[in-house]
Amino acid sequence: QVQLVESGGGLVQAGGSLRLSCAASGRTFSTYAMGWFRQAPGKEREFVAAISRSGSTTAYADSVKGRFTISRDNAKNTLYLQMNSLKPEDTAAYYCAADPDYRMVVTEQDCAYWGQGTQVTVSS
Repeated sequence: QVQLVESGGGLVQAGGSLRLSCAASGRTFSTYAMGWFRQAPGKEREFVAAISRSGSTTAYADSVKGRFTISRDNAKNTLYLQMNSLKPEDTAAYYCAADPDYRMVVTEQDCAYWGQGTQVTVSS
């Protein structure tokens, strides 16, 4: 098993930046495909970004492509999401997720483990 704890959320003005972190403990971090998802009030949770075990492959939702960057540091057991040019529509609770079996996690169903979430609020 792996335990995931997100941090780095907060309130930021439109156009600003935030970096989210997800600290993992338990089973070896490098054996998990990782991803970020988000859920806005009244909406379903949606895919944001994914990264392979080695970090060599990434994938993004169209809505964040070119603005967000997912990365991981396997030596530090940490996943990151750098968010630039933030928009009010990026406001949501952001969750990191992990799975030991899938190469990439791009849907909720792919993910066996979830963090508790961190809130990101972008003001206009």
